[in-house]
Amino acid sequence: MDQDERITNLEVKLSFSEDLVEELNQTVYKQQQQIDVLIKEVKALKLQMANNSPGDGNSVRDERPPHY
Repeated sequence: MDQDERITNLEVKLSFSEDLVEELNQTVYKQQQQIDVLIKEVKALKLQMANNSPGDGNSVRDERPPHY
């Protein structure tokens, strides 16, 4: 294997590696956006639960249904 061929092979490998890194960066960016949305949703649900739950811990949801 001559030196030109080795250099060409290295350039090809580098190109594939750069493409892979870019694809991984895009994946991480999209996942971070999804995480941010989920965090906002969890905060909204916590706030909703805090506003809807009575202070004594007894709610209609905790009561047994009539068929029990």
